Amino acid sequence: MTQIKYQVKIIWSNEDNCYVVELPEFSTEIQRYFTHGKTYEEALKNAREVLALLIESYQAEGRILPEPQTLQVA
Repeated sequence: MTQIKYQVKIIWSNEDNCYVVELPEFSTEIQRYFTHGKTYEEALKNAREVLALLIESYQAEGRILPEPQTLQVA
C-alpha cells in the first residue's frame, strides 16, 4: 500500500490536561475528528490508529479519500 501523508495537529490542552489531536483533512462542516493522549507519543499513536480507521472506513464505503494538504515553500 502506498503511504498516504495527512496532517496531524497535536496541541497541549490545559483544560483537558492532555495532548489533543485533530485530523484536519477529514473534517467536514458537521464532523471533526479528534483523539488525545497523556503524552505526545501516545497522542501520535492514537492519531495513527484513528487515521487508519478513517482510511479503512472510506475505502469500505467506496468514498474518495481527501487530498493530503501540502506545505508550499517559496
